Amino acid sequence: MPKPLALVVEDDPQLNQIFTLTLFESFEVETISDGTQALERLTEIVPDLVVLDINLPGASGAEILETIRANARFDSVKVILATASTHQAKELQDKADIVLLKPISPIQLRDLAERLSRVK
Repeated sequence: MPKPLALVVEDDPQLNQIFTLTLFESFEVETISDGTQALERLTEIVPDLVVLDINLPGASGAEILETIRANARFDSVKVILATASTHQAKELQDKADIVLLKPISPIQLRDLAERLSRVK
């Protein structure tokens, strides 16, 4: 049985690597560090899970989240927002499945991602 696909969109190389290492046991992980590239990639794939930073070069995480929620192709996609801003977290919490404030515990991210991937 193939692993579900997780798309990690995070421009901080260290966090990108931590998120990838956290998820790779349970997910096929693809990483992108630019918002515009993420939007382009989403025209080609439908991931099961998106771990999404809000402040990205190119398109913002908010724009990516809006694109995901506005397109029926992505109805089953679960989104975990990752941000250091409580203000942005509050603004976007209704559109994301989960909002995590940085710094994020790898164990918490893994557990929540696995739980979300079982919810269809």
